[in-house]
Amino acid sequence: MKATTTLLVADDDQVARDLLAEVLTGEGYRVRVAAGGEECVELAHGEPFDAALIDLRMPGMDGLSVLKALHALQPGISVLILTAFATVDTAIEAIQAGAWDYLSKPFRVEEIKLVVRRMLEAKRLVAEHRQYRQQLERQSAPENLVGQSTQMVEIYKVIGRVANLDTTILLQGETGTGKELVARGIHFASPRADRPFVVVDCAALPEALFESELFGHERGAFTGAVAARRGLLETAAGGTCLLDEVGELSPLLQAKLLRTLQERAIRRVGANETVPVDVRIIAATNRDLRKRADDGDFREDLYYRLNAVTITVPALRERAQDIPLLAQHFLEKFTRASGKPARWFAPETLSLLGEYHWPGNVRELEHMIERAVALSGLEVLLPGDFPTLLARSSAPPPRLPSARMTLEAVKRWYVSRVLEEEGGNKLRAAEVLGIDRRTLYRILEREGREEDEE
Repeated sequence: MKATTTLLVADDDQVARDLLAEVLTGEGYRVRVAAGGEECVELAHGEPFDAALIDLRMPGMDGLSVLKALHALQPGISVLILTAFATVDTAIEAIQAGAWDYLSKPFRVEEIKLVVRRMLEAKRLVAEHRQYRQQLERQSAPENLVGQSTQMVEIYKVIGRVANLDTTILLQGETGTGKELVARGIHFASPRADRPFVVVDCAALPEALFESELFGHERGAFTGAVAARRGLLETAAGGTCLLDEVGELSPLLQAKLLRTLQERAIRRVGANETVPVDVRIIAATNRDLRKRADDGDFREDLYYRLNAVTITVPALRERAQDIPLLAQHFLEKFTRASGKPARWFAPETLSLLGEYHWPGNVRELEHMIERAVALSGLEVLLPGDFPTLLARSSAPPPRLPSARMTLEAVKRWYVSRVLEEEGGNKLRAAEVLGIDRRTLYRILEREGREEDEE
């Protein structure tokens, strides 16, 4: 380490200067010397230094002026002030100006060695802390993916291969597996990283508004269109657009999306001219698009256009070895956000998390840990902080209300049971069931109609 450490020594006293250079060189440091303040600053203009030892009183540019100039030129440099005229005032002034320490002359050789070692060690610790904080921030960023399982390593490899291409990507996987995080990972690893990342929820937008939201509209295109408006694809220009739950698009919208992908241009609602758009498309779905295309529910030509490269995001139960990593990631995330002291999991809690099958996948795990952090008053999270898991692990297997039920009746019964367990929260129930909200609503509407007919 010392062989790569460069020190700058500035002292107008040649005897002191030569002694410092000899001692520090003997310690293995690379040493540059200056006979005055101006020469010292000139050297700092030409090369970087890890630390500097500066005499306080020098003709011309004094030590404090040199200190301020060095910090302006090289903000990370550590500076030790040396002087034979030590006073309380000069010590305070030097420290307030940013000196790492203040040492009186005459100094002992062993003292100089020790102080320089401490100064460089402190500098190393600060750099390591800064690097750790940056790494922690990167790990906590929304685009980050957590996991070391074989499945996740393969996904990382694919991201590395496709990030620099404009190839359309199809992400497949159950609800809550982290398809959007994979899409963000592709975007932020690509040359488009500094451009917009726009998410279009194909399942949430009503069909009547979807075309306007995606492609934009001209003024007067329909009632309420008082001004021209850019669509989400234009907003994502130069960046990436994630079409989430693309399998929910109607046949009409599928046709318009296909034309956009083929022409790399959009036509706003009410417009005659097309507008070129430079945007990378990533599509995500929890449906089997190949099967839907075979059944005639999804355009085959659009399917082939979307799945130039397909990435299947595994369910959490298929990569159970990642559960402790994900749990710790979410624990640190929500603990920081809450401002509470650091938390950790009891060993039996991690065992409980690992044994659960997580039908809602990573999103369900995230929600449960968020709740536990919010409600727990202890620094260690115990199994009791996850009452839902305890109840499900100790509850007997659910029994059907009737010995002989049709498959449709069993499906409706199970949907109702999950909805009841989730306190009527349809969004959470859909995540647990692994279906999108529209499908859940259709099941509930069909059940309601049948009850009315009875």
